[in-house]
Amino acid sequence: MGKRIAFVGAGAVGGYVGGYLAHLGHDVTFIDPWPEHIETIRRDGLQLYGLTPQERLTVTTSKTMHLTELHDMAKQRPIDIAFVSVKSYDTEWATILIRPFLAPDGYVVSLQNCINEERIAGIVGWGKTVGCIAARISVDLYEPGHIRRTVAKGGALHTVFRIGEVHGRVTKRTEELAAMFADIDSVTVTDNLWGERWSKLCLNGMRNGVSAATGLAGNAGDQDDAIRRFAIRLGGEAVRIGEALGYELEHIGNLDPARLALASEGDKAALAEIEALMLAGSNAGGRSDLQRPSMGQDMLKGRRTEIDYLNGFIVEKGKTVGHPAPAHAALTELVKRVERHEIPAQPENIYGL
Repeated sequence: MGKRIAFVGAGAVGGYVGGYLAHLGHDVTFIDPWPEHIETIRRDGLQLYGLTPQERLTVTTSKTMHLTELHDMAKQRPIDIAFVSVKSYDTEWATILIRPFLAPDGYVVSLQNCINEERIAGIVGWGKTVGCIAARISVDLYEPGHIRRTVAKGGALHTVFRIGEVHGRVTKRTEELAAMFADIDSVTVTDNLWGERWSKLCLNGMRNGVSAATGLAGNAGDQDDAIRRFAIRLGGEAVRIGEALGYELEHIGNLDPARLALASEGDKAALAEIEALMLAGSNAGGRSDLQRPSMGQDMLKGRRTEIDYLNGFIVEKGKTVGHPAPAHAALTELVKRVERHEIPAQPENIYGL
């Protein structure tokens, strides 16, 4: 009998990954707090879209649950693998929700933007906690039951999924997860989960809050001189804090972390190099102008953002190692002002920083 899998959070990333796994024949149950989304999946299936016709899928499944129906899980086979794929501020309750229904050797996978493994481990224990990073996947739940991917699949050019244990060793279960993900997109088992996580946080810190504060998609932000250079400042601050925390940083998108940090500190050659790479990426084929970082999507939808768990988290970690992060602190406050409708989301918000 195959593993029983649950996705607590069937939004953009959880719905996309879970939808593919269900399409591939895995036993997947979707649990989500948005009633209309669950009802649409039940009625019409989960609709997945990409940049090619081959990525157009309708995933039909009867295994969906509203939060109010979760008590029925006690009458069913336990969950072997629970993916928590909710916003970071919902991590604790989502983990508590699924904990009673885990099999004795079941575990929880954080499939989220931010660094939440410690929060999950505080509820289920470190031995039941695994991390999964989705890098440059760019998916959007744009209406109930409909998820689109706005960039090309990574394939051999870019590793999208990185799966790792908190202790850094390669294990049977991470290899098992990687085998499941291999038919969705490129995947690797990493022995550097924390370095991978912080590197992804650096990238998110450069893009998500900027999109939320300016109202711009990723391409437009990179093509604006002032906004691009502010993003480089954000990246450099985050790199230096990660180094001080002792993490072995990976490439931040296509940017070398050491060069990014130098660029943020005024090294002219490094700045020219990093800017050229960012501009080239913003004009690259296969990167859709629809691409909007998740926090920019949240702002458009009127949802609470994850700013405290991205840029705010970098600020707090910087304090613990004596590395101030003034650009991240300023952006955190700016996004909160936009959330409170004190100011509109516009590029001019960044120009003053």
